[in-house]
This record gives sequence, structure tokens and C-alpha cells, in this order.
Amino acid sequence: MEKVGGKPPQSRLCFLATLCAMFWVLIFYFHFFVIANEPASAGADTAAGAAASIARAELPLPEPERVSDPAVPLAPPALVSEPPPTTATVAKVEEEEKPTAVVHQEAAPRDYAFQRALKTAENKSDPCGGRYIYVHELPPRFNDDMLRECERLSLWTNMCKFMSNDGLGPPLGNEEGVFSNTGWYATNQFMVDVIFRNRMKQYECLTKDSSIAAAVFVPFYAGFDVARYLWGHNISTRDAASLDLIDWLRKRPEWNVMGGRDHFLVGGRIAWDFRRLTDEESDWGNKLLFMPAAKNMSMLVVESSPWNANDFAIPYPTYFHPAKDADVLLWQDRMRSLERPWLFSFAGAPRPDDPKSIRSQLIDQCRTSSVCKLLECDLGESKCHSPSAIMNMFQSSLFCLQPQGDSYTRRSAFDSMLAGCIPVFFHPGSAYVQYTWHLPKNYTRYSVFIPEDGVRKGNVSIEDRLKSIHPDMVKKTREEVISLIPRVIYADPRSKLETLKDAFDVSVEAIISKVTQLRRDIIEDHEDKDFVEENSWKYDLLEEGQRTIGPHEWDPFFSKPKDKGGDSTNPSTNAAKNSWKNEQRGHN
Repeated sequence: MEKVGGKPPQSRLCFLATLCAMFWVLIFYFHFFVIANEPASAGADTAAGAAASIARAELPLPEPERVSDPAVPLAPPALVSEPPPTTATVAKVEEEEKPTAVVHQEAAPRDYAFQRALKTAENKSDPCGGRYIYVHELPPRFNDDMLRECERLSLWTNMCKFMSNDGLGPPLGNEEGVFSNTGWYATNQFMVDVIFRNRMKQYECLTKDSSIAAAVFVPFYAGFDVARYLWGHNISTRDAASLDLIDWLRKRPEWNVMGGRDHFLVGGRIAWDFRRLTDEESDWGNKLLFMPAAKNMSMLVVESSPWNANDFAIPYPTYFHPAKDADVLLWQDRMRSLERPWLFSFAGAPRPDDPKSIRSQLIDQCRTSSVCKLLECDLGESKCHSPSAIMNMFQSSLFCLQPQGDSYTRRSAFDSMLAGCIPVFFHPGSAYVQYTWHLPKNYTRYSVFIPEDGVRKGNVSIEDRLKSIHPDMVKKTREEVISLIPRVIYADPRSKLETLKDAFDVSVEAIISKVTQLRRDIIEDHEDKDFVEENSWKYDLLEEGQRTIGPHEWDPFFSKPKDKGGDSTNPSTNAAKNSWKNEQRGHN
């Protein structure tokens, strides 16, 4: 380059300046007019989305909320993996307007967490397939601690003596020859909590893997819990353990599989003790069975509510707890061979404070009959609380009168069946809508039904009604009763019957069947959306495969729930209280 006076020529400077200006003009034109008017590219969107995802991934995840309030709605059954959502692909239109074409893709079938448990039943080489039970390991405050404080479980009875022999109580002597030589115990009628749990310990299909369990057992002593606080304690104390239990269960992964619908527990008392409707301090019992979370569980009680779907009746414990099949078979043969000189018998006390009770009429008819044996259970009669006196009377009778107790049911019904005595019921709530797992739904096979209204009005003679039954029918019905004995007794928890099924076995099978059917209904979306809980007793009477209910001959007995347990401020609450008074009378 030539130098002129140390400076570049003027023309070259102008050329360079012009060239630089034109370059920046082109840059600005391309940016503001070309790029700004074009749609954003897919690649740019993808990059932006990826950047946002990365930013979100780097944020700390919140801790999952622990729900302890049982009033919070329960979650639906857990899925192994959420299915892909249904998608729609919209066809693009060209120049002219065309209708949008939508193509629906079917949703993939859901894979529920409980399906592994269902599949175990398909393994024919596994004798426990479809029968596994998972047992929660509850803190001892829910069970064992109550037994350690057994003297506090009843105001009038020291329950400690009944805790011996795994809940069977002390052995009974056989000085009068009424019992067999082994298997007989002075069992308290409210000991099902302990007996059932100890029987469960011997169950052959227990598992530590809850994912293969057909059902989940909660070994909470619900009956003992409510018993210790019924008198002289406020509702906060009465409800505390139940609320604590629900809170503990809801934090467990096993609960989340079905929201507790595969869980079951035992309360060895009548359902009304667990159905307090209000929070008035004067109201009876606790509210365990009304807690939303507990409603999903199945509770086994000695008397259920005809109008509720989450409790199921199981037999009261009797005095007989055999250790092997031979003990049962020998007893059944003995009951078949007995001479029964009395046409009918009744063991009980009148209920003068209950205008609906027919006990006074039954006592009057028995007193005036030459073929009736009466064992009056008033305050001065101790034989009514003697197992040998009661069983001896039942063994000598063809028919045993079983009116309502302080509530619908009474232990005496099972004691009489154990003695081979045909029970005579006066209300369908005393057995027919209660023990549908353990007794035939066709009640005429094992019992006689005489509606109580006719007895109350004096229009029915018990003696004439029973004498009208043909001897062949009596023999057939008694044989049915004797054949049912294994199903209504609890075997010794320290052993197991070889082939016969006792009340525990029948109950567990029924729970497994219930949960299994529910799981299948969920998978197939066949849950009964029209289920009416107030008609629960009707559903319990349906045969297998039936789902539709309609008018029933027993509608008049159950048309007004408030008559017996629908309202905790009415006579049903008094019935529950009276059952405690009767317990006091029986052990003083």
C-alpha cells in the first residue's frame, strides 16, 4: 500500500464505511422482517420444553403428605402403572376447509397392584394359592397390652381368668357326665377377639408378602377396647384407640392397595357397641364402624346390623373347643342317640322394661305346659349360669326357644344347636339375616320360625305349633342341626381340625371370597353402582350369582331401622346397655 502523507486514500475509507453500513442493514432487515414473521420451529419448541423440564427436575420434590384424619376420602385401588391416556390424532386439512377426523385409541387395560394375589389361585401346585392371609404386626397397645390389663376390661367381671388356654378359659369338669371328657371350657361369650387371633396364628396359609395376600387381617382387640371405656368415660377416650388404629393403618403401604377394602378385623361384641351416631357424651359406644376409613374394612362381630354393609356376624363362642376331628364326630354321634323327653324348653329371664319382648309370654306358656322344661334366669337363679345345667336341659329337649335377647341375638342359640336341639326363632334378626356364612339360607332346614307378633297377641300356642310338626320332619331337622355343629364352634386354637371346618375356617373362607369377588368386579368394572346399604340384609340372603333384590317377606321386620339399632338414642342403645346389665347379673 502506498502512503500519502502517512494517511490512506480518502476513497478507500469511504468504500469500507459504506460496506460496513450495508452489512448491518442486511442483518437488521433479516432479523426484524424475515425471522419475526415465520412460525417458531419445532426444534426451538422442543429445546425450550426440554430446558423447562430440566429446570423442574432440579427443583426439590415436596414430601408426601401424611393423612391422619379418617374423614379424608380414601384413594381408589392402587395401580401398578398408570395406563396411557386415550389420545386423538387430528388429520390436517389442505387448502380448503375439511371436517376434522378424530381417531380414538383404546386405553390399555389397568394393571392393579392386587392382581398378583389373584394370580396365585391359578397355581394348582400351590395348596395356598388364592388363600394367603397377611397379618399386620400391630403395636402392642392395640392388643397384647389390653390382655396385660385384663382386670380393667369389665366393671363386673375379672376377665383375667378367661384369658387362660388361649382365650378358652379354665377347663370344665364333667362330674355330671353332661360333657365329653376333653375340649370343654368355661368360655366367656365375649372372647372371640382373642380366640380368633390365636386361631389365625395356626392358619396354614399365612404370608409375609402382602402382595400375594387374598386378604389382610388386623389383630385389633376392638371388643376389649370398647368394653373398657363404655361406662364413665367421655367420647374422646372411647374413640381414641380406634382413631389411632385408623391413623396407623392409613400410613401402611398395604392399606393403599385397596384403601382398606381387603382388610378385616374382629370385634367380639354386638355391632351397636361400635355404632355411636352422635358426639353426645350420653350416647352409647364408640364410632369405629362409622369412621369413613373403617367403613372400607370388614368387621366380624357376634351380631351385625341389618342395615349396614361393613359388619358380618360370626357365632358366639360355645363351651366346646375340640382339638381334633374325632372329638367332634364322637360328640355328634352322642347327640344323635340321646333320649329327649321334653318337647321344648326355655332358659331365660323376662324383660319387663321392654314392651316388645315376648319372653314373659314364653315363660307363661312353658309354665302351663307339661312338655316344656323351664330354666328361669332371674337374679336368684344360679343354674342359668351353669354350663352343665344349660347343656343338660338342651340335650333333653327336641326344640329350644330362642327369642331375642337384649339385642337381636343370644349365645344360647349356639349352645342349643351344640346340644342337637332344634332352635325356634321368633324374629329373622336373631339368626336368619345374621349368620348367613355359617347357617343355611333356607332356615327351614335347621329351625322353626314362629313370628313373635302372634305370640305377643296371644294368638299362637307354642306347644300346638311344635306338636303339629311330623316326627319324620323333626328327625330330619335335628340331623341337619347336628351336622352344622362343626361350623358353629371354634376349635382349640392350640391345634387344628384335620378335615372339618370350624367357625373360624368358615369365616376366613367367606372373607377371602368377598375380597376376591370385589377385586374381580373392580377389574371388570362390574361393581354394583345401585347397592342400597339400608337393604344390606337382603343382599346377604341372595344366592351365589344373584345381584338383584326386591320385596321380601321379612320387610315388615326391618322396615324401620330405628326400632332396633338405627338410632343410638332409641331402644337399641338401651338394648346394648341392658346386655351389660345382664352380664353384671350373670357374674355377681
